[in-house]
Amino acid sequence: MEVFNLDGDEWDNTEEREGWRSKAALVGARLNAELIGGGMYELEPGNTLWPYHTHHANEEWLFVVRGRPTLRSAEGERELAEGDVVCFRRGKDGFHQVSNRTDSPVRVLMISTLIVPEIVEYPDSGKIGARSVAGDRIMLGQPGPTLDYWDGED
Repeated sequence: MEVFNLDGDEWDNTEEREGWRSKAALVGARLNAELIGGGMYELEPGNTLWPYHTHHANEEWLFVVRGRPTLRSAEGERELAEGDVVCFRRGKDGFHQVSNRTDSPVRVLMISTLIVPEIVEYPDSGKIGARSVAGDRIMLGQPGPTLDYWDGED
């Protein structure tokens, strides 16, 4: 049995993009999880975690481990406190984004179902992302004109 400590400082990835600086630990992978994915993220002051988005196949939960992150959701913005838990349902009700507007790093644990294939929608940029059953990116782009089912099949 594997154990992961939420107070640890072992990171698997870092994001260095201006305005999006964060560190990530792949909790689900470290625990050899099969049905539930998880990631712990530490977000520096003044930065944001991911573009505003929703998942159409997977439900996600956010656990505030440290600090007071700001949550943007379909209902607006609100500050969260340590110990808060939020569920992001699949589809239009699940839009979310986490920012750090404080002077100290914040830490959140995200867990989700691992349903594939997956479609992720990014309303601020108009992008749609799709991943295959194997988790490979099929597309990431902006939708074009709606086609007829038989278009291009001559």
